[in-house]
Amino acid sequence: MNFSTAVAALFAVVPATVSGLVAPTFTPDASKYAYGLPGAPFTTDYNFDPLGFADGKDFETIKQYREAELQHGRVAMLAALGMLVTEEPIEFHPLFESGVKDIGPAIRHLDEVRAVSPFFFEILALLIGAFEFNRALIGWNAPGDVLGSGRTFKDSYFPGDVGFDPLRLAPADPAEFYELHTKELNNGRLAMIGWAGMVVQELVNGKEIFVNAGLASDRFDPSSVPIQF
Repeated sequence: MNFSTAVAALFAVVPATVSGLVAPTFTPDASKYAYGLPGAPFTTDYNFDPLGFADGKDFETIKQYREAELQHGRVAMLAALGMLVTEEPIEFHPLFESGVKDIGPAIRHLDEVRAVSPFFFEILALLIGAFEFNRALIGWNAPGDVLGSGRTFKDSYFPGDVGFDPLRLAPADPAEFYELHTKELNNGRLAMIGWAGMVVQELVNGKEIFVNAGLASDRFDPSSVPIQF
């Protein structure tokens, strides 16, 4: 495992705390679904909420729901892409060397990491903590203020906006920004379902995604990974 390179790459992407956020100022509209927040899955007025999670909720709660949905969607998009590029036939593994063997389905890859560099997970936990702490500094009220006001987020905080836009993709026009934000949410929703489906498929038959689809050869030897199941 090229561990030093992996650690350097991981810490290189830790965002610094930023003050210049990219989202336009949003004014909630109580007459609209989810207070008018962008993210409607369809171009019609229909909103998919069969269990009524948004019914009767105040704006603060809706913001918390949207923040959680958006963050999970972003992680799922990265995870789905990661599963595909680290398996046959691409097999791009930025965290460890694998040229001499096929380490199989993505659900087995952490077995290999744990066996080669067990302390990697402690460093990963610190990295995730740094991201979350940065997000809290930008969008969250201080604990004492939350207890006093009951509001988790700062009034000016737009869900998901931590000011991270290195490629300057966020439009300055509010309508265009909300359209792009909706696309991100919808892609994240699809990624959450897609990632879950890929994991279930690999748990069922132990085959890599492209192998299972007949688009790549199966070179995986289960006995070559440290943990058997």
